[in-house]
Amino acid sequence: MSLVKQALISVSDKAGLIELGRELAALGVTLLSTGGTAKALADAGLKVTEVADYTGFPEMLDGRVKTLHPKVHGGLLARREMPAHMQAIAGAGIPPIDLLVVNLYPFEATVAKPGCTLEDAIENIDIGGPAMVRSAAKNWRGVGVVTDPSQYAGVIAELKKDGALSDATRFQLSVAAFNRISNYDAAISDYLSSLQPDGTRSEFPAQANGRFIKLQDLRYGENPHQRAALYRDLYPAPGSLVAAKQLQGKELSYNNLADADAAWECVKCFDTPACVIIKHANPCGVALGKNAAEAYAKAFATDPTSAFGGIIAFNTPVDAATAQAVSKQFMEVLIAPSYAADALEMLKAKGNVRVLSISLADVKRDGKNAWEQGRNAVDVKRIGSGLLMQTADNHVLKATDLKVVTKKAPTPQQIEDLLFAWQVATYVKSNAIVFCGNGQTLGVGAGQMSRIDSARIASIKAANAGLSLKNSVVASDAFFPFRDGLDVVVKEGAAAVIQPGGSIRDDEVIKAADEQGVAMVFSGVRHFRH
Repeated sequence: MSLVKQALISVSDKAGLIELGRELAALGVTLLSTGGTAKALADAGLKVTEVADYTGFPEMLDGRVKTLHPKVHGGLLARREMPAHMQAIAGAGIPPIDLLVVNLYPFEATVAKPGCTLEDAIENIDIGGPAMVRSAAKNWRGVGVVTDPSQYAGVIAELKKDGALSDATRFQLSVAAFNRISNYDAAISDYLSSLQPDGTRSEFPAQANGRFIKLQDLRYGENPHQRAALYRDLYPAPGSLVAAKQLQGKELSYNNLADADAAWECVKCFDTPACVIIKHANPCGVALGKNAAEAYAKAFATDPTSAFGGIIAFNTPVDAATAQAVSKQFMEVLIAPSYAADALEMLKAKGNVRVLSISLADVKRDGKNAWEQGRNAVDVKRIGSGLLMQTADNHVLKATDLKVVTKKAPTPQQIEDLLFAWQVATYVKSNAIVFCGNGQTLGVGAGQMSRIDSARIASIKAANAGLSLKNSVVASDAFFPFRDGLDVVVKEGAAAVIQPGGSIRDDEVIKAADEQGVAMVFSGVRHFRH
């Protein structure tokens, strides 16, 4: 265990810098620094040596060359356990550097700014910082490397004990440092490889560099013989599932997480109190209500059988009445923005239920940019030795977007229900057919190879739940390729239909709707979900 006698500090993010410098100085650590960092430390009354004075080589090329010097890298790379290394740097007049504190030029923040130019981006590519970090991290047995202000407190606390960092701490800092460099280089690659000849940026860079941080190992994957883990984006969006706080219950499983994500993404798209019940990634009940309890009662009524063992999500706080209602059924996961204290007390009786809280405070709902802060910008699906990438299906349909194609127009109430049904259909596996009425799903047909089979299943579900489809509305996630699917839903009681349109048989389907006296609107948008 080697003592920390000399530290080199060079940071773009000055958060916590002065406090760190004072703590190190109080421990008798010699401070080396560069440019603005050195000035900030000196202005705070700390004794600090500028790297240019230390190396005897002035900064040049507008600061591009300042730490790329043997006196810096020799002090970082010399292996303390090797006498030949220590003799070599001693002979060259190079003292060891025992602690390196570096955070890099803000490249990610720069390219995220509207109007960022290539020149701006290039000037924020750090060279000397990553080089020093790599040197220190490679030589972790002798050097501690700190790359984020969040690490300062832990490092200082350990140094105060005996003036040194343990092997375990230095190794952990080294891993974090290499991860930071990897993420930094990936951000540069993503940006540069997204540039087009005309200066615009493609949504899909020539090289995609995924950056994810493991949150936990899972007990198993989709099936018990599969291994699994949960990762989050390097910069997760607020209002997303990975930001959830688990308030009680067993550890979340792979399937719990997949279904919980489907439930949360669906429920948070509604602006009024809503409840979504998910089973095997499909909504089996969705409803709006005056409050959470009413929304749940209506959602549960859609398909009580499938709701058994499901995932329940609310977009509004859960009170005691709602907690009492949901506690009557077997559920795996309960999600809401928040819970009343008496509701949480009541849920303790269901000790195994995973109760999650996810804030919706930062999620935008301004129509065009709906869920901008809480939805993925890009969806990714793994295929054999490759990835499929696409912009996320975040389309928001408004009443003004609807095209009435039948002689009969939908009533204002029907339009409201059609938009609700359409929103639900977005989250139902294709082929999707969704019957709705008065802000409630009445029957859901999902994942069938034939659209007419999905229509039949939806009507069967409604019948099993004892729900009438008379004067209901229906959403189809894609067009009706033949009139037979439309005939089924109308026969079951549908009075208005929403579908994308775009089939070569649209005229035939419109004629069928007119023959049966129902209203039909085209959305112009398809919502396949595989």
